[in-house]
Amino acid sequence: MLRLRAFRPTNDKIVKIELHPTHPWLVTADASDHVSVWNWEHRQVIYELKAGGVDERRLVGAKLEKLAEGESEPKGKPIEAMRGGSVKQVNFYDDDVRFWQLWRNRSAAAEAPSAVNQFASPFNSPPPSTKGRHFLVICCENKAIFLDLVTMRGRDVPKQELDNKSLLCMEFLSRSVGGDGPLVAFGGSDGVIRVLSMITWKLVRRYTGGHKGSISCLMTFMASSGEALLVSGASDGLLVLWSADHSQDSRELVPKLSLKAHDGGVIAVELSRVVAGAPQLITIGADKTLAIWDTISFKELRRIKPVPKLACHSVASWCHPRAPNLNILTCVKDSHIWAIEHPTYSALTRPLCELSSLIPPQVLAPSKKLRDRIGTYVLGSVDEVISSLAVYVYCMVAHPLQPHLVATGTNIGIIVCEFDSRSLPAIAPLPTPSGSREHSAVYVVEKELKLLNFQLSNTANPSLGNNSSISETGRFKGDSFEPLPVKQVKKHISTPVPHDSYSVLSVSSSGKYLSIVWPDIPYFSIYKVSDWSIVDSGSARLLAWDSCFDRFAILESTLPPRIPIIPKGGSSRKAKEAAAAAAQAAAAASSAAAAASVQVRILLDDGTSNILMRSIGGRSEPVIGLHGGALLGVAYRTSRRINPVAATAISTIQSMPLSGFGGGGLSSFSTFDDGFSSHKSPGDAAAQNFQLYSWETFQPVGGLLPQPEWTAWDQTVEYCAFAYQQYIVISSLRPQFRYLGDVAIPCATSAVWHRRQLFVATPTTIECVFVDAGVAPIDIETRKMKEQMKQKEAQARAIAEHGDLALITVDGPQSLTQERISLRPPMLQVVRLASFQHAPSIPPYLTLPKQSKVDGDDSAIPNPLEDRKVNEIAVGGGGVSVAVTRFPTEQKRPVGPLVVVGVRDGVLWLIDRYMCAHALSLSHPGIRCRCLAAYGDAVSAVKWASRLGREHHDDLAQFMLGMGYATEALHLPGISKRLEFDLAMQSNDLKRALQCLLTMSNSRGIGQDTPGLNMTDILSLTAKKENVVEAVEGIVKFAKEFLDLIDAADATAQGEIAREALKRLAAAGSVKGALQGHELRGLSLRLANHGELTRLNGLVNNLISVGLGREAAFSAAVLGDNALMEKAWQDTGMLAEAVLHAHAHGRPTMKNLVQAWNKMLQKEVDHTPSTKTDAASAFLASLEEPKLTSLGDAGKKPPIEIFPPGMTSLSMSISAQKKPAPANQSSQQQQGKQLLLEATPATTTPVSVPLQSDSTPGSAPPQSESTEASVSAALQSESTPAPTSTPLQSESSEPVPDNRAPGASSVSDPDSVLSEATVPETSTINSTLAEAPPQAPEILETSIPTTLPMSDPLA
Repeated sequence: MLRLRAFRPTNDKIVKIELHPTHPWLVTADASDHVSVWNWEHRQVIYELKAGGVDERRLVGAKLEKLAEGESEPKGKPIEAMRGGSVKQVNFYDDDVRFWQLWRNRSAAAEAPSAVNQFASPFNSPPPSTKGRHFLVICCENKAIFLDLVTMRGRDVPKQELDNKSLLCMEFLSRSVGGDGPLVAFGGSDGVIRVLSMITWKLVRRYTGGHKGSISCLMTFMASSGEALLVSGASDGLLVLWSADHSQDSRELVPKLSLKAHDGGVIAVELSRVVAGAPQLITIGADKTLAIWDTISFKELRRIKPVPKLACHSVASWCHPRAPNLNILTCVKDSHIWAIEHPTYSALTRPLCELSSLIPPQVLAPSKKLRDRIGTYVLGSVDEVISSLAVYVYCMVAHPLQPHLVATGTNIGIIVCEFDSRSLPAIAPLPTPSGSREHSAVYVVEKELKLLNFQLSNTANPSLGNNSSISETGRFKGDSFEPLPVKQVKKHISTPVPHDSYSVLSVSSSGKYLSIVWPDIPYFSIYKVSDWSIVDSGSARLLAWDSCFDRFAILESTLPPRIPIIPKGGSSRKAKEAAAAAAQAAAAASSAAAAASVQVRILLDDGTSNILMRSIGGRSEPVIGLHGGALLGVAYRTSRRINPVAATAISTIQSMPLSGFGGGGLSSFSTFDDGFSSHKSPGDAAAQNFQLYSWETFQPVGGLLPQPEWTAWDQTVEYCAFAYQQYIVISSLRPQFRYLGDVAIPCATSAVWHRRQLFVATPTTIECVFVDAGVAPIDIETRKMKEQMKQKEAQARAIAEHGDLALITVDGPQSLTQERISLRPPMLQVVRLASFQHAPSIPPYLTLPKQSKVDGDDSAIPNPLEDRKVNEIAVGGGGVSVAVTRFPTEQKRPVGPLVVVGVRDGVLWLIDRYMCAHALSLSHPGIRCRCLAAYGDAVSAVKWASRLGREHHDDLAQFMLGMGYATEALHLPGISKRLEFDLAMQSNDLKRALQCLLTMSNSRGIGQDTPGLNMTDILSLTAKKENVVEAVEGIVKFAKEFLDLIDAADATAQGEIAREALKRLAAAGSVKGALQGHELRGLSLRLANHGELTRLNGLVNNLISVGLGREAAFSAAVLGDNALMEKAWQDTGMLAEAVLHAHAHGRPTMKNLVQAWNKMLQKEVDHTPSTKTDAASAFLASLEEPKLTSLGDAGKKPPIEIFPPGMTSLSMSISAQKKPAPANQSSQQQQGKQLLLEATPATTTPVSVPLQSDSTPGSAPPQSESTEASVSAALQSESTPAPTSTPLQSESSEPVPDNRAPGASSVSDPDSVLSEATVPETSTINSTLAEAPPQAPEILETSIPTTLPMSDPLA
């Protein structure tokens, strides 16, 4: 229940403290008059200044600002140089502060039974007054400082401008009709209240004649009659009431009423809201008393002394569901926060917490006081020093909107405490009968059971799906700040309840039974809703309902010993003895809780309760939590290491009193977070101590999970949500348990499912999570299994009815329908519906509106025309009001912990801690369309989309696509063509998808009967053909979409759509560089699949013409045309592939291809670019290279000659027509090289052996005497028969005489082969093989490898 939320150590005691209502800001002033603004959530100091003296930074900044504005050096002393004196009060002021101040006053006044007529209309949000500024206002004795935290510019108002009287307190007033607002009232030392305008910075009004002493406190409130009042307390002990309406423009105002409140002076005054009663005033005085006043008769209701012998210095009105009987918090100069129970009749004062035990030693170590104190102890431990150091509270404030937060200023620093933020009001909504507009909820107040009936007070019922929530003016109710008017009536139920402590209410799944659990007693009761009779009761601390049947599980436990109450004066000896007794009682309670067991009971139709299972689970660990739903969740206490911070907090919790609000040691909400969770180590991760059980078999389901703070199960048993500290895990339950994702909603307190909508309440916001499980592979498998099971069941029924005749089937004409089921990922979308913060407004230093100066002052009066906001509603076609925003402006969240009732009548119902119902509008089209789609009514969602701006239709269509409504989303009129194509593909509307593609690519007239365009055609296009260029560019841009459309059409047997898409894609594919290689391959396959051979042939020719040989050959291969494929290789310069293809398929053009290939290689060698080198490098390189002794040595370097391996030699070769050289020159070969020789012409077709060289021809020097490359591929074997093969010396190292020129290569020429009838030898060089003895192997035909071996010429 209790934990330390934040702590900031200080060197001086904190005497003034204030919290911002919506931002996590806290402003303090210490005894040295240093003011600090601290972000308690992120633990960062925002601003610091020395308000009592002269702050040098502000003084320098003010001088620089004046110099920048062109002003000369001022003659007099600047205001910033004036000493402020003692800080009397600090506060924030902005639009949020102003709104919630007015809301607090109005809501407190509306509780009175006589105030029904005055407050029938909803509370209207006041117009913004600060324009995005966040003021820090510091009331000092000599001046008031107004500092803008946005621009960091300040304004000092000296007391000379306020009649030269010291300023002791302040309060902000509502804006007057004259344009002076915002206004701030200062209480002076002379008993006069002076009102200052924050626009003109002039004194506009005085309140005189009420006090004779100095004023110490001011506060505004609203009477039950609706009149705004200002109450002041002074050192003379008087409590004076003033009118704060300011409807009359009077400079001097006299008091309405004066009361004698306290002897010695009034210290503070506070407003208290009373359920079903008029608001009350709480005052504390120097006489150590606390008085309670009625605001109707202004009579004293009660006067008590909270702590004897000590005067209260702070008081706060408090209403927390965990402590339903504690209404007032107060502090004296000790280490406690005191709470007053039943202040109007019993008025028992109890210590709510002991602050010194909350602060761990590790956090206190940096404090200077502690370091000095610890330094005096040598042998003592740090814990002893901490315990010996007393903590004294000097100021205290409760958060105005989050009652679980209480901040205190002490002598050691700032302490922010949190009191069980997860506890909810003791109320449970009942199911609404069908056709009824009135909804009900049951709640407990003290020992009474009451019924709350609530409904919308307007005549129009904005039910789910209609448009009656649109007002006559055309504005949507969800776009404004005004809440929906609610009519509610509270009725008393005659059945009493046995206890008045903290209780938890819940309703069974059928709504017939209500359970109430008092965990601090512990006790439970089950009531029958029809007659409110008790059907079951007993001793239990936890209870959980089954979400499908009227059965529940309880944690039975024996009655623990009562923890004694700590008496007044917690620092006395008796208090310490009582604390020790409380610790012993808590230990006994822990042992009793360890022996408790989980029991399951069921409620029958006759109202009797029967036990189904006496004990669930065989685990020995004590049970610390029960969670109901489709499965029963049981949380166990695990034995894990507890850090000192948690140990300190646990000991504090166990020592708390039980009466009134219960002992935390017995509560199920005793988890502790030290506020530094971001720095936790991985070892401190959540323990696996949560087990799910089946309600039917009582057996465990799945493994252990981390314990959630709460669980929420869908009524249709499709989804569930497990809430943790920083996120909510959402899972799908059908067809099997599947994790969908988690949403980052921290500190969630409760949630309610409404179909696929999860409405979540946090301490500061209301969120809506739209959930869809998507389509997973398991869903498709389950669907197929169900279809098969249905077929088997139908077949079994037919056999049982007709016998074996049912197995006879008759083949008839059947239409082929193929449904494509595409996978869809899960979708989680979070929309914030309400929060505390005001509508965001742009600060003036960004907008820079025109301002009119007043009396030469730098402030200005804003123009009303410029204050007008952008209208949220635009008028569309046909006069329909259209919302121009994607989502509505965040509505105002009700204050305090809330119970989420759910969606009824088209609005989200909430109930607060004061048992008042609130309705959040869901009528904005952006929300209503999503709610309808999530509910399953996609048709109505599309109809409502006509009221949403068309620029937001794409976003809505994406949402509906995620929800599985792609077909319905196609009917949204404002979706873009790109999204329309995706939706059409998802919904299998391929015809519409094709139309979208043709529109996006602007290609309706392309690809009909005209062949593809090549580069020449593109360059010669005239102005009339510009649309053709745009169409080709559009098709290229959406090539992937065209291919996907073709595949989808083929899968669903829609050939016409596929052919239409192929025509456009083929037209674009004929343009050079238009499509990528993989796209062209895919296009070729699809053209061949559809029999578009003409377009495919044209595509090949165009691919060849633009140089895409690989893609052209691929397309030719699909056509099966070897000649065209070879042409593709050859015409694009890819001769190596052409040779391979010709050899593999036995093409007759093999010889010519090899010749052309070798020529190309030789040409590349001959034209090797030379590199630039300097003279020294060239000289050194010439020394290393072998030198030629004569010109004849040049003939030793043979030209490039490559043989594809495994092929037969040429039938004939013609020697180069050169001058014959001596035969001995052919033997001048380099050592280590292999010489391949042909045999003597003994046969008609001699065979040559291929060389296995991997060297590249680029390393050979150019040849001057060789003009053609030798061919080592034999294609004549296909046309000329070769009966025998003669072995030849292929690896001889001996020189062979030859009559030809040395190194000359032979030329393949069939004519010369036939004329000479002799085959001269052809020599090739192998650079990788060593010399070997002569061999004559048998040459066989082999396949050609992918890498062609090549020979190196001689160097």
